[in-house]
Amino acid sequence: MLMTNERRPAIRTLRGWAIGVLQEAGAIHECEEHGWAKDRADPHAREHALDIARQEPPTGLSADQAVAEVCEVLDSIGETCPECLS
Repeated sequence: MLMTNERRPAIRTLRGWAIGVLQEAGAIHECEEHGWAKDRADPHAREHALDIARQEPPTGLSADQAVAEVCEVLDSIGETCPECLS
């Protein structure tokens, strides 16, 4: 039986990579109505995202730089959708 490894989609920006890591770990999700990213406030998912960043940083970045980018993106995402508030 032929087995293949699932490849992650190509990401064009570092922020896009970090968002993908956060989604994969379950630390963020999209607003069902508007599509904005929302923080799940799950400490285990956050730690899992940081572990992924440490273990699989993008080419050209150190593990510390990858973790810093994931933290920066996570800090920029709120727990509520800005459009749902209006």
